Amino acid sequence: MADRVSKVNYCYVVVPSRVGQGATVLGALKDAGVNMFGYSGFPTSGGKAQLDIVTESVVPLRRLAKHYGWRLSKIRKGFWIHGPDKIGAVHRHVQRLADHGINVTAASAVCAGKGRYGMLLWVKQKHYARAARALRAR
Repeated sequence: MADRVSKVNYCYVVVPSRVGQGATVLGALKDAGVNMFGYSGFPTSGGKAQLDIVTESVVPLRRLAKHYGWRLSKIRKGFWIHGPDKIGAVHRHVQRLADHGINVTAASAVCAGKGRYGMLLWVKQKHYARAARALRAR
């Protein structure tokens, strides 16, 4: 089975980098029944943390942000890549972008068990359309 590359939308929220902030946001998403493709949290400057939330639909995420007073980013675009876990699985996609002169902004990949892997990959938004063609994203 070949890898599947899908176009996804995501938003992020910036929260104080303190114990429990990620759990609070994730708990609200769970309670609202928001299904996620992925989540990434990391520190930024000034004692803050950025929480990237990749969902099937950003509509419920926007509702939650309004309800909780979160400052949600504009909708951003990225890629959800998954397939059989084998040596070089991630390299193939990153190399394809490099061959097309597209820099990867960020990527997170993990083994998903049962011989599968998944990766979230981001490029600059101005290169998104070219990256989608290079990756043959649907």
